[in-house]
Amino acid sequence: MEYNFREIEAKWQKKWSNEEPFRAINDSDKPKYYVLSMFPYPSGAGLHVGHPLGYIAGDIYARFKRHKGFNVLHPMGYDSFGLPAEQYAIQTGQHPAKTTDQNIKRYREQLDQLGFSFDWNREVRTSDPTYYKWTQWVFIQLYDSWYDKQVDKALPIQNLVSKFETEGNSGIDAVCDDDTPRFSATEWKHFSEADKQRILLKYRLTYLADAEVNWCPALGTVLANDEIVNGVSERGGHPVIRKKMTQWMMRITAYAQRLLDGLDTIDWPQPLKDSQTNWIGRSEGASVSFKVKSHDAVIEVFTTRPDTIFGASFMTLAPEHELVQKITSSEQKAEVDAYIEATSKRSERDRMADVKTISGAFTGAYAEHPFTKEPVPIWIGDYVLAGYGTGAVMSVPCGDQRDYDFAKHFGIDIPNIFEGVDIAEEAFVDKANTIIANSDFLNGLNFKEATRKVIDELEQLGQGQGKINYRLRDAVFSRQRYWGEPFPVYYDANGLPQMLAEEHLPLQLPEVEKYLPTETGDPPLGNATAWAWDTTTNTVVSNEKIDRIRVFPLELNTMPGWAGSSQYFNRYMDPKNDEAIYSEEAIEYWEDVDLYIGGSEHATGHLLYSRFWQKFLFDRGIAPKDEFARKLINQGMITGTSAFVYKDQNSNKIYSKGLVSGNKVNPIHADVSFVNASDELDVEGFKKWRPDLADAEYVLEAGKFIVGREVEKMSKSKYNVVNPDAICEQYGADSLRLYEMFLGPLEQSKPWNTAGITGVHSFLKKLWKLYLGVDENEPTNENLKTLHKTIKKVEEDIENFSFNTSVATFMICVNEITAQKCSSKAVLESLAILVSPYAPHIAEELWERMGHTTSISAAAFPKFEEKYLVESSKEYPISFNGKLRFKLELPLDMGKDDIEKAVMAHEKTHEQLQGRTPKKVIVVPGKIVNIVG
Repeated sequence: MEYNFREIEAKWQKKWSNEEPFRAINDSDKPKYYVLSMFPYPSGAGLHVGHPLGYIAGDIYARFKRHKGFNVLHPMGYDSFGLPAEQYAIQTGQHPAKTTDQNIKRYREQLDQLGFSFDWNREVRTSDPTYYKWTQWVFIQLYDSWYDKQVDKALPIQNLVSKFETEGNSGIDAVCDDDTPRFSATEWKHFSEADKQRILLKYRLTYLADAEVNWCPALGTVLANDEIVNGVSERGGHPVIRKKMTQWMMRITAYAQRLLDGLDTIDWPQPLKDSQTNWIGRSEGASVSFKVKSHDAVIEVFTTRPDTIFGASFMTLAPEHELVQKITSSEQKAEVDAYIEATSKRSERDRMADVKTISGAFTGAYAEHPFTKEPVPIWIGDYVLAGYGTGAVMSVPCGDQRDYDFAKHFGIDIPNIFEGVDIAEEAFVDKANTIIANSDFLNGLNFKEATRKVIDELEQLGQGQGKINYRLRDAVFSRQRYWGEPFPVYYDANGLPQMLAEEHLPLQLPEVEKYLPTETGDPPLGNATAWAWDTTTNTVVSNEKIDRIRVFPLELNTMPGWAGSSQYFNRYMDPKNDEAIYSEEAIEYWEDVDLYIGGSEHATGHLLYSRFWQKFLFDRGIAPKDEFARKLINQGMITGTSAFVYKDQNSNKIYSKGLVSGNKVNPIHADVSFVNASDELDVEGFKKWRPDLADAEYVLEAGKFIVGREVEKMSKSKYNVVNPDAICEQYGADSLRLYEMFLGPLEQSKPWNTAGITGVHSFLKKLWKLYLGVDENEPTNENLKTLHKTIKKVEEDIENFSFNTSVATFMICVNEITAQKCSSKAVLESLAILVSPYAPHIAEELWERMGHTTSISAAAFPKFEEKYLVESSKEYPISFNGKLRFKLELPLDMGKDDIEKAVMAHEKTHEQLQGRTPKKVIVVPGKIVNIVG
């Protein structure tokens, strides 16, 4: 009987859909195990063969854990808010919800055909109002919380109000805005209600602030740093500028130290931990106040090298620093304004990465040195960022290379404050070997001694103190988009934010005619004609009814892309619950994610924000754990092999690969669908695909046009995408699953080669043939040895996530069992279970054909027994005068004399000796027998 994979896979996918064998329950007596793959954004392009890699790995582990007796939660959903659907809506007028639904249907078809054991009853979509109701709810909880540094956790805002009413805020150690005023309990009681709300905004964990943001005019929205590549938007490649806007912010900085400390408690990849550690950027040093001469202003700086303060020959402010416009002299204003304008066109990442370009402008203002009282010129430079630290640096050119280069470039003085060090060519940055000189009371001190001394002196002057600083900044939480979660916020008569009550959630997106910002620059929700909140009826009403007495305007921004993904792993535990984000029973049973699989590109985005939200939910007693995922694996990338043709720069010729040498050419991507296994291009097909190149002269080699090849990220834009649908049609989903695992270690990147899949497909055919004559015969010792060797190796491989070596082990096992002519049901049943996590369709079919009526997914994983691997016999080489003549298997524990007797009695020995008596018989137990003479 042929291995009809198409029929088998369609049969079992339908059966799984109908019978739901992978449905998890929240009250099982079994131990729990929660396997989660990062949910996808459902793009219009669908899945390519690189996308399922992590899903397959997660599915193998989920199936394995079910075989091991666990109640496994293995859900899937969609991160379905996103800019691509909105851009498509802008271009076509089609509502993003419709586009998203179409894309999700396509994704679901592709995921189903790959045989994943997802519990689809728990599917979530971040754009579904029943889901984002709880995203809005978490936002409100953050708004209604503050961070108490004394107990190091978030507390209800009402707790803070109670403290204000009894003691004011002088004795409260809280995370709050730097400009928060001090007040007594009496003063608090006399504040107006509006002023009280303004003060509370300085403490809330989500708050409004004027923030420098990455503004993309073409997309009409603010972009996160990770949405910008090489200074332009990742989506569309549009210019991005820095702009100050009123935004909702998340006070993630309150959790900076806990986010660092928590990394020691979770089993996540070290490179990812390093990324988060560097992003959070903890540093120890001092805060120093520099008074600005001729101005009623103070510049606060943070420095990790307060010991070098006497070497500060200038100060540098970020171009966006709030003091720049106030202190710039009239003579320098034009130059400073021009520099600020130029800097606004560069993203923060570009500015941080560009260490070669030296630029700046002198403000014409001077600061006063805290100790010498000498004037210190104040410059602006784009290497200083407004959002990092205080947006100002104490520039010490002798001790910092960037300051040194800046000073050299602009002819600024470079005083040397290091004993016995030559700074003629470069700055001296070795603080371990620092001895301070030319620095008054610090002379002769090393780094640690000088640091302690200068902090003491600054504190006595009232111009500084020791401080721990973090690079991490509060997260911008507003986007000027339509397709995102609406904020559950309206603005009262004083323009202050008010939250909707929980019973009125979700606040759903309104219908709009246009998805672009309004003509006045408001976000797309400004196009809605009914986007006001009636506080009497608690409903959304027409904007025409806004009177700021009873009816108020709603927030026009929407939440960012990471909002919906910051607690989705918890919502999967109880996704149908409309009364709470999840029940206590569900969260107490599942607790957290045991295994999370996804890409490392989310290190400082989703994975950091999710840890922040989880810690907050833990503080407020909403989640039982303060880390959401115990173990994380970053799967590698499956790369594509791109194809190129070569267009001559000076003519209309396009060259085959072998004719490029000596010609100036521009490589042009060719869709890999026009290229065969021999790298030969279908020129006519290519011309139809690229009509702009149809009239070019294609220069062939030996009558063929051969493309160039290069391994790149698999991407639609590089035309190197391989569609899994085509692979499943030709080879089957089980072949695809096995091949993706066989390509190499899960964490490593590896190139896709469709030709390689034939090997695993042939293996499945060979596996199928093994089961054509299953019988009840007892397995031989040889059969059991092969089986248990395989059980041991496969279980170890799965537990170590070494899925590629498991596939090789299967191949070895099948070859050995085939050679042994094994047809024992006892062996083949166990083998089917071993293969099941990797190739579930064929395993289910074979299981059923052996007489089982329940899914193989419920079968217990075979138990390894060491005794079958213990050797009980030895195959001895029998030599005559040193020449091997035959082999003889004897018990391993047989003694020397008995070995000699057995060999001498064997008929083949008689044939060799032909009646002669040997001179001697050499027996080495466990090794050899040699008959001499």
